[in-house]
Amino acid sequence: MDRPELLSPAGDLERLEAALLYGADAVYLAGREYGMRSAAGNFGPDELRRAVAFCHRQGARAYVTVNTLPRNGELEALPEYFQELCAMGADAAIVADLGVLRLAGRHAPGLQLHISTQAGIVNYESARAFYELGAKRVILARELSLKEIAEIREKAPTELELEVFVHGSVCVSFSGRCVLSNYLTGRDANRGACAQPCRYRYTLMEEKRPGEYFPVFEDGEGTHILNSRDLCMIEHIPELLRAGVSSLKIEGRMKTAYYAAVITQAYRMAADAAAVGRAVDPVWLEEVEKVSHRPYFTGFYFGPPEDGQYRESSGYIRRWDMAAVVENCDENGNAVLSQRNRIFEGDLLELLSPGVKPISFTADEIKDEAGERIFSTPHPKMPFRMRLPQAAPPGAILRRRGPDIDRPE
Repeated sequence: MDRPELLSPAGDLERLEAALLYGADAVYLAGREYGMRSAAGNFGPDELRRAVAFCHRQGARAYVTVNTLPRNGELEALPEYFQELCAMGADAAIVADLGVLRLAGRHAPGLQLHISTQAGIVNYESARAFYELGAKRVILARELSLKEIAEIREKAPTELELEVFVHGSVCVSFSGRCVLSNYLTGRDANRGACAQPCRYRYTLMEEKRPGEYFPVFEDGEGTHILNSRDLCMIEHIPELLRAGVSSLKIEGRMKTAYYAAVITQAYRMAADAAAVGRAVDPVWLEEVEKVSHRPYFTGFYFGPPEDGQYRESSGYIRRWDMAAVVENCDENGNAVLSQRNRIFEGDLLELLSPGVKPISFTADEIKDEAGERIFSTPHPKMPFRMRLPQAAPPGAILRRRGPDIDRPE
């Protein structure tokens, strides 16, 4: 099977660098406006230009999200914005709105266009229509099964690329077209400002008993009736490729650089194995458990899920913490690192390097920047020295096992 594109989130420069270092073929990112994750770090105009150039130097592609549903007052600046994206060499713009699609084609004809999952594409006629309107790729609705995707591939134009989400948070509303946030908080989910009310804990109030609240629960701890599990398809990439998918997308522009690194590497290894017909090494399947996540499921790929909602909690399972990032390291493993969470002498750690299985080791001796022995790293981002089990490149990660509990994030 063809080697699929692996597409990772880049909420800011640190996350972009992590995604590329750990194996992404492409990243999706946003400017300060028109992206569906306004709370992510995102990129100012000069930052966006530098980010696109950095991707190209690394042999990767950069897709810029312009996938909000803009109101009248937001349209005037779009033609110039598309022209800027085209001039900086963005590999594609991701759009959801039909009028925005037409503006992009009119004012930046050299810019490739991808149709966002927000457009809710669930059939081959819709895919074909967007292709005829100038789209190079469609990002299919998350509610589709593998069988439906295969039929779209069969009946859509051969040149039209199909992209699907394979990992990350799932919106309870169809293709993310939700108005709960608008109604409850005034924050428009379709313009990038979702307050995620589907993760709230709810009670009921009967109209003739004002002020009396009734819990909605399955047990005494209550329930989160709209909360979805997280998507995880790492064990099913061969099925996705057989269905005709050409790009595998990881959700998470608001998640950490550690998440971007770990999940990208896990899917890189799984996708490469699938492309040559080899089973993925179980170590990479274990990696998806080592980031913050809700309980996993496989979405709608195998039919309507029976266990898609998770009513007990909207918190994250978080059993590992990122402890440090390698700044530089010699061939003997003597490294200078930047602290991310406190490390104590004697801690059991794991070293995660690009393209290498995680290596467990004990923090036998920690030194400060001057080379004096210390017994912990108490200060955020403090530089320190440590001997690693092998040489590691800048950007390699140390992580530490945390308490075996579920924690909200």
